[in-house]
Amino acid sequence: MPIQTLDDFAATTGPLLGLDPGTKTLGLAISDRTRLIATPLKTIRRTKFTPDAAELLDIYAKNEAVGLVIGLPMNMNGTAGPRVQSVKDFASNLLKIRDLPILFWDERLSTMAVTRGMIEADMSRKKRAENVDKLAAGYILQGVLDRLRN
Repeated sequence: MPIQTLDDFAATTGPLLGLDPGTKTLGLAISDRTRLIATPLKTIRRTKFTPDAAELLDIYAKNEAVGLVIGLPMNMNGTAGPRVQSVKDFASNLLKIRDLPILFWDERLSTMAVTRGMIEADMSRKKRAENVDKLAAGYILQGVLDRLRN
């Protein structure tokens, strides 16, 4: 069941958990059961893989998620850079702990888009720093939800 396609996710029902994986943080967002809206949830400060994965999987279970959408940091020209391999390794290690459906989603410009929105909303630098990762996760997840509907 590991890595899925959009069609695989379309054939299921229930909330999806979105993940914006960074080198220092993991931004999380959750969809509603009907998969209309992605809501930013929280930011996990990364420490080591095992406790990070445990917290992520705990949130996944508590929210009764049925799939994990992971943002894939592709290069602007569409090629896979070194961060893509890091994200795929994270997902692979996660699958060793728990078998769950995972969908990779191109996250190019997600952080830039949410940062621009926060600047337009006149949010302070401190507030932007606190919220950017979970908002980016919401942006990524909302892209999947919108595609699933169309």
